[in-house]
Amino acid sequence: MKVKEVGIPGLMQVEPVVFEDERGYFFESYNEERFAQHGIGCRFVQDNQSRSVKGVVRGLHYQIEPHAQTKLLRVIEGKVLDVAVDLRANSPAYGKWYAIEISAENRRQLLVPKGFAHGFTVLSDYATVFYKCDSFYNPGSERGIRFNDEFLGIDWKVPSGEAVISEKDSRLPSFHEAEKNFVFASGG
Repeated sequence: MKVKEVGIPGLMQVEPVVFEDERGYFFESYNEERFAQHGIGCRFVQDNQSRSVKGVVRGLHYQIEPHAQTKLLRVIEGKVLDVAVDLRANSPAYGKWYAIEISAENRRQLLVPKGFAHGFTVLSDYATVFYKCDSFYNPGSERGIRFNDEFLGIDWKVPSGEAVISEKDSRLPSFHEAEKNFVFASGG
């Protein structure tokens, strides 16, 4: 398993070792001991899965403390542009975002720690996204930021007028208006 920080403290790209032969392939998508060897010590308690059609943008979502979530995301079918935004006050990357294409073919994963907003857009005809969370869903802690926030300027790889957005996500506040209660701690 290859784990590397992607330029924003705590945000990690994970690439599993894949064994392929004439029968197909095998890989470990998660192994608690291997993650711990890379300094990732969260314990996952909930798995989520969604399926969306091309052009759907989900996000940007997060839960505030004390119910913040670390997420480990991968794609089972199709391809997405996965985006994480640093919301941690005092972080050297506060307000910065990172985007990566994740697909069933490249098998990449993104570890999005607490203190980040997260979202994705579907680049293929459809995509099935699977992610692990280290804290349970808590409706009272759910927050979000409008996907097309001008301050962030995220290129979702789909024209804004063609993005398929839920009614709930269309009402999310801007980056500056959104409630955030995260503080950057040295070491992530």
